[in-house]
Amino acid sequence: MSLNVVTLVGRVGGDPDVKYFESGAVKCRLTLAVDRRSRNQDQPDWFNLELWGKTAEVAANYVRKGKQIAVTGSLKLDYWQDRGSGAQRSSPVIVVNNLELLGSKRDDEANSHNQGEF
Repeated sequence: MSLNVVTLVGRVGGDPDVKYFESGAVKCRLTLAVDRRSRNQDQPDWFNLELWGKTAEVAANYVRKGKQIAVTGSLKLDYWQDRGSGAQRSSPVIVVNNLELLGSKRDDEANSHNQGEF
């Protein structure tokens, strides 16, 4: 038996990067900051998310930097060859199957007002 399921809850690190393809497909990339369950929470763990189709459209329309979301998906590794050194590189990506928007409308309004204060 094999199982590849990832569930994360965190805050979005930046506005969605959305691409529309001639085929009609939609792809969205996000970063997600997730706090670790430990006493020494100095820095969050950062995850790269990839969303497709209707899920990508929802993210494009409703998700912004700082928004709290929950995602369920699977882990994949993207591979490429480094242009400078020619070395094989890889990066983990969470392919999202389910996206839940968390927090209240008040949280969203507070985030939008705080955006200009940085």
